[in-house]
Amino acid sequence: MSPPPSALLFTAPGCPHCPSVKRHLQRLHAEGRLAALVLADAATEPERAAELGVRSVPWVRIGRFEVTGNQSYGELLRWVEEAESGAGTSLYYGHLLENRGLEQVTSLIRERPGTLLDLLPLMESPDTPMATRIGIGAVFEELAGDGLLDPIAPELIALTRSPEVRIRADASHYLGLTRHRDALGALRPLLDDPHPDVREIAMESIAILEAAAGSDPS
Repeated sequence: MSPPPSALLFTAPGCPHCPSVKRHLQRLHAEGRLAALVLADAATEPERAAELGVRSVPWVRIGRFEVTGNQSYGELLRWVEEAESGAGTSLYYGHLLENRGLEQVTSLIRERPGTLLDLLPLMESPDTPMATRIGIGAVFEELAGDGLLDPIAPELIALTRSPEVRIRADASHYLGLTRHRDALGALRPLLDDPHPDVREIAMESIAILEAAAGSDPS
């Protein structure tokens, strides 16, 4: 496990949730869960806030995770633990997508393409909110032209065999956004899937891949 992370908190005058978030972070610091706690005011340091992408307060950075809004002690402790473990990317992406952080997630994945895999647990979980599911689809659509989806095609192919209709359907759609050589072979059996939605999406993805390959769909 990594050493305790440091935290940076941006507040502003009149912010209703800033005092409680500040107290929680000070408690975590006093308990030794944070190596350092830096406090900043977005009103008196607007240039620094803009440079860090602070758009609302309270804004907290714990390790490499940035979270906004009212956070309880337990929620902040969870981010501290995720930062200490070196994991937590899936949880972080879920938080961002649920809070309209599509652009930030897309940018982070472009910087670290391997973290695209961290979207798959969210895709599989029945507890993932609809807003996050929609965000996952938007991320895949945004990255489709960059060639970043091909490396995760084997994982998507495995998900086409999921017992869950929703997961098979999503995996079929996302495979159509890749250009992986095995995508067509994985999609064709889904034309006989017991669920009509999966069959329809598989057919659409096959058509897209065949058109991209310059082959005759017939």
